[in-house]
Formats: sequence, C-alpha cells, structure tokens
Amino acid sequence: MRWLRALDVALVVALVLIAPAADAQIQLDSNGKLTLYGDFRFRFESDWDSHRADGSLRDDRDRLRIRGRVGLNWSPIDLMTVGFRLRTGKRTAQQSPHLTIHDFEGNDTGPKELTFDRLFLQFGRTSTEAWFGRNSYPFWKQNELFWDDDVSLTGGTVRHEWRQDRSELGLVGGFYLLPDGMEAFAGNLTAGQLVYTYRGPEVGTTLASGLFLISGSDDTEYLRLGNGARDYKIWTADAQARFNQWTIPVTFGLDFTHNFQSYSPTDPDPITAANHDQKTGFVASVAFGQTRDPWDWLAAYYYAYIETFAVNASFAQDDWMRWGSQGQTDASDFKGHELRFAMSLIRNMNVVARLYLLDAITTVQDGKRFRVDLNYRF
Repeated sequence: MRWLRALDVALVVALVLIAPAADAQIQLDSNGKLTLYGDFRFRFESDWDSHRADGSLRDDRDRLRIRGRVGLNWSPIDLMTVGFRLRTGKRTAQQSPHLTIHDFEGNDTGPKELTFDRLFLQFGRTSTEAWFGRNSYPFWKQNELFWDDDVSLTGGTVRHEWRQDRSELGLVGGFYLLPDGMEAFAGNLTAGQLVYTYRGPEVGTTLASGLFLISGSDDTEYLRLGNGARDYKIWTADAQARFNQWTIPVTFGLDFTHNFQSYSPTDPDPITAANHDQKTGFVASVAFGQTRDPWDWLAAYYYAYIETFAVNASFAQDDWMRWGSQGQTDASDFKGHELRFAMSLIRNMNVVARLYLLDAITTVQDGKRFRVDLNYRF
C-alpha cells in the first residue's frame, strides 16, 4: 500500500511536467539591481519499522509535505547587496521548513507558519566578501550530516579566495549566534575553514578542514537533549574527488568529524555522562551522473557513522530519521545507509527519491524512511 501511494505522487509529478520553467532568478528592474528568487518542494514521505530507544515500536507514518521559500536581493551599488528570504515551517524548528499538508493516518499536521531565514547586508567582490545579519551556512560541505542547509546563522562572515589557473584556496571565518527555533538564540559559534579546490578538465578535487567552537547557553527553549547548553570543539576534514573523463561522471566523497571537547562520565547531565566518549563520525559516499540538463540523472550511495557528540544533533540534518519531537530532530548516534536517485526534468525542476536505513549506535532505536521530492526553483 505504501508504494502504491508513492505511485500516486509520481502521477502528480507527471502532470506538473507540462508547467513552463522560468529562468533561475527574476530581474525586477532593467538595471538588474533587484532580484526575486525562490523554490518550491512537493514531498511524499513514508516512515516504517521504527523503534524508539526503549524498544517500543512507533506507528508507521505516511505524509504529504511542502516547502516554499521566496527571497529578494537588492544591489544599490556594485559592492553591496541587501537581502531577505521567507520560508515555511514551524517557528519552533530551525532544522526544517517543511509543512505537512496531509497525513494518511489522520495525525495532526501542525501549524502553518512563515519566518525569515535570511536578512543580511553583504559587501565585497568575487574573491573577497563579508556579510552581516542572518544568512545561510557559509562553509564548504558536500552533504548535510554535519550541518543542515536549513539551519541559518546570525552574525558575521568574512571570506577570501586566492586563485591561480585551475586552483583556488579559500579561507572563511565568522562568529554567530545559534538558533533555538527560528525566533530565539541559544549559545554561539566561532568557526573557521580552509578549502582547496582544483578544477581540472578530467579530474577535480576539493579538500577542506575546519574548526567549529560551540559555546552553549543555559537558557534554551526548544533544543533537545542538552544540545543548546553543551559546549563542542569539532574539527572537520572533508575530501571530494570528481572524475569527468568517463562517459558517466563519478564523484567520491569522505567526511570526518571529531569533537575535542572533554566530557565527564560523572557529568550532572545524564546524556552527557552516558555518551562522554561518543565523539567521532564519518561519511563515505559515491555518486554516478549529474543533474545539470533535462533528463540527466544521478545515482548515489552514502554510508554514515555519527556518534552522539560528533555533531550537535540540533543543527545537523533532519533527513535520515524520525527521531525527535516538536520539529526538533535528534540527528546523531546512528549508523546507516542512504540510496538516492535524482533526475532533472525540465529547466530548474528535478525529482529526487531517497531511501534511508539506519540503526542507533548506543540503543535499539532504528528506522526506515522513503522520500520522493519534486523540486522547482526560480
């Protein structure tokens, strides 16, 4: 029955294909100083065979969900941009902008709210720039297992790049307030990252290393399991190799994280005490193909092993699991697999199917999840 529902969604996708596709971003004035952009997602999501940490079985769940985002950028002079963006999603959830429009089991679909996830002032040229305000995560990454794309940061960023021929060396740093939901803050992040990229005609590589220092706050409202109060000192190392000389492009990825913060086995917080030595994670991936032009396709596989404190679970991805509550995902203490298939349909539109199979590292918690997304952007 679950897969028949997915086929129903596929029929909706087929009907949407007749819609015309706009160019990416819309110029609202003749000088190109005012730009409108946005995206829309329609999702079918199914969760089944999922156990809680105490071994009890969660009810299976099938849902239809949507995400909408729209932004406006204004560049009054060449070196300055003022921007903002509105997104759907619960005000209590920094990790997800998705709204449930139908639950096949009749569960509550939750509130329908809008919030700002970008409001910034940016200065600079192509090689050097700085921004202040609320904006997207500015550091290089090849997946969301360390940091979710939807978790925006409030503070300031400075970036500089040195370029020579096909090589590029970038340095990014900043200081930020960390979100507690979408309207409050809890703790701060000081971070820096060095990124080297080589773009060869047949082979390309990216190497990155960063240090992310999170200072917790005792005053948190929505963040779960002590994630807002706990300190983290996380080092990340990332590598990606791209091979373009073959008939099908192939990309290999490897990511490693380690938290150098010391936690005591006698810490008064029981979660910190029980997981004081769970501080390492890695992700290995391989992808075949690409989704640049209509009817391009991509198939990918990811294996993730993320210990409890290898990431801050309140700011990492919310794709792999159902664990958590009230829009907050407990995105650590797991090992498992993602199988992904994506196809570009028409300009600025694609469909992505993903299957997740995972188990907790320290408990019997587990889960299976399947998603089909129809994505459109302008």
